[in-house]
Amino acid sequence: MTIAITIKVHDGVVIASDSATTLVENTNVTTVYNNANKIFHLYKSNNNIPHGLPLGIVTYGLGGIGNSSISTLIKDFRKNLSNGKIEFNPSEYTVLEVANKIKEFIYGEQYSKYFSGTENPPPLGFILAGYSSNEILAEEYRIEIINGQCKEPQLIREKELCGISWGGEGEAVHRLIKGIGMNTLYSLSQIEISEQRIIDSIKKIIDASELYLVPPPMPIKDAIDLADFLVTTTINFSRFTFGPPTVGGPVEIAAITKHEQFKWIQRKLYYDTLLNPDDYVLRI
Repeated sequence: MTIAITIKVHDGVVIASDSATTLVENTNVTTVYNNANKIFHLYKSNNNIPHGLPLGIVTYGLGGIGNSSISTLIKDFRKNLSNGKIEFNPSEYTVLEVANKIKEFIYGEQYSKYFSGTENPPPLGFILAGYSSNEILAEEYRIEIINGQCKEPQLIREKELCGISWGGEGEAVHRLIKGIGMNTLYSLSQIEISEQRIIDSIKKIIDASELYLVPPPMPIKDAIDLADFLVTTTINFSRFTFGPPTVGGPVEIAAITKHEQFKWIQRKLYYDTLLNPDDYVLRI
C-alpha cells in the first residue's frame, strides 16, 4: 500500500511518498516490504537537455504488472521517452501530453493485456506533476485504473490554484485536512435519510472543518516540510491502526520548480554512492 502526496504552491510542486509495498494472497496480507520506489523523475539530463525536464510522477495502488514492478515499468517509459521510441519533443510539450503517453504505455501496453479477463482487477494510480514548455505555473494530473478501466487523465486543479492532493491510503490525511473519515459517507448511508441530505451534510461538515494549509505564496521548503509531516503522520497512523502496517519505510521527497527543475530532497538508495560515483552522477 502507499501514501502518495503532492503539494502545489506558486513556486512549484512537492512530491512525497512512503516506501512500503504489500504482498497479498487470497485478500490476505502476507508480507510488507519497506523499500519500494514510488517517485520518479520522468526525463533526466542528457546532452541535449542538460538539466532534464521538470516532470515527476508518484504511483500508488498496484505494485507490479506480471513480472515487472511499477518502478521498472516507469523507468522503461522514461527510457523510451528520452531515446525516441515514444514520440516526444522535449522542447515543446504539455504535461497533459505526457499524461496521455503514460496512460497508453502503462494501461494500453501493459495493464489491459495482463489483466484481460481477470475478475476484480487491482487498482493502480499515478499523480503526474510538472511544467509544460514555457509555462510559469505547474500542473498536476491524476491517472487512475479502477475496476480494470482507465479514464482520461484528470487535471487535479487549475494552474492558478494551489493545494494538497493524495492517493493510496489517505485516511489519516483525509481526517486531518477534511475533518472526517473517508468512510463517513458509507456510515451515514446506513441511516434512513435521503442520499442528497447525506451529501449536503458531508459538504457542510467539510466546509466547516477543512484545514487551509497551503497558501499559494508558501515557500517550497515549507511545502517540503508539510509533505514530510503528512507522509510521516500516515506511516504512524498505519502503525497504530489494527492490522499490518501497510504504509511505512523511508519517506522520499522530490521538488519540482521552474528554475531548479526536478530535485531530490530525501531519497533512499540500495547502493553506496562512494562505491559507485559515476553511476550515481548518471542517476541523479
